[in-house]
Amino acid sequence: MRVRPISPERLVAELTERVLTVAGPAWSGPAPTGGPGPGRLRVAVDGPPAAAPDRLADALVDPLRAGGRPVLRIRAEDFLRPASVRYEQGRTNPDAYYEGWTDEAGLRREVLDPAGPNGSGRVLPSLWDAAADRASRAPYVDLPPGAVLLVSGALLLGGGLPFDLTVHLALSPAALDRRTDPRLRWTLPAFARYADEVAPATFADVVVRADDPRHPAVVEPA
Repeated sequence: MRVRPISPERLVAELTERVLTVAGPAWSGPAPTGGPGPGRLRVAVDGPPAAAPDRLADALVDPLRAGGRPVLRIRAEDFLRPASVRYEQGRTNPDAYYEGWTDEAGLRREVLDPAGPNGSGRVLPSLWDAAADRASRAPYVDLPPGAVLLVSGALLLGGGLPFDLTVHLALSPAALDRRTDPRLRWTLPAFARYADEVAPATFADVVVRADDPRHPAVVEPA
């Protein structure tokens, strides 16, 4: 294993290149009427809130569009379960956070499967408004052929969600403890379980050490 320091700007550039390479040549033909669209790519940017996966995914949008790919951003926090389910064991239960806060079935049904190779391309960009604790009432959108779907959030890997490319932002236990918002420190045991039981850093397509957001590093095979 080799750990290669990289600037935040270069990280975005390299991830953009990786996504475009995996996606293949941009689709230039007419959009199909229904049925699967060629070249859609489902990308996960996984990491605890302290690693800011949303920020990294946001930074990829414009470069990917400049590379000729339509992009749709999805945040896992827009696919939470209702508060009555999330808080059934209390508002700060790390096991409930780990096992059932995100509506993975809804994310798969409304986003990942339709964006897949046999999907219709008709996806729901958000399912639940957690602040209002009600359905978000977002309209469906149609992903064009060749689109890149960027899904960011925590605890996304290891549960069988169908991603085509996975990026994991890894924090050491000390960095995670130091950088986690005090209001979210109750989630730390959940991330310890995730590292132990899922070990996303051992299988994600791209692993980035993000202990210091100013000085990330890419983990590569030796």
